[in-house]
Amino acid sequence: MFSTDQNFCCHRGLIMRALTYHGANSVKVDTVPDPEIQEADDIILKVTATAICGSDLHLYRGKIPTVEHGDIFGHEFMGIVEETGPAVTAVQKGDRVVIPFVIACGSCFFCNIDLFAACETTNTG
Repeated sequence: MFSTDQNFCCHRGLIMRALTYHGANSVKVDTVPDPEIQEADDIILKVTATAICGSDLHLYRGKIPTVEHGDIFGHEFMGIVEETGPAVTAVQKGDRVVIPFVIACGSCFFCNIDLFAACETTNTG
C-alpha cells in the first residue's frame, strides 16, 4: 500500500513509531521499520498501551553501556496479536495480551521450575 498521507505506509497500513535512544538524556519518537517474523515462535503485536518503567530511566540516563543509538525503548506493554510465527500455539491473531516486564523462554532449567526472572536464555548477563 502506498499513500501520500504521512500516517500511512507499508503493508500494515500505519507508520510505526517508537521511542528511540539518541544518547544520554536524549530520546526521540522516530519512524521505524515494520517488525517482521524472524523466528518460528515470534509474534507481531499492535501495541495499544504502554508504561514507563524505572529501568527505562536507567537507559535514558545512559547508565546501561550496551544501549546503542537508535535502540527502541519499552518492555512493559499490552496489545493485540497481529501475526504469529508457525510454532506459536498459545495465542492467535486478534488475541489481546499483556507482556510482563520479565521476558522468559519458558523451556530452560529456571523456567521449568517457575523462576522466569532467572531465565538462562533471555538473561545472559
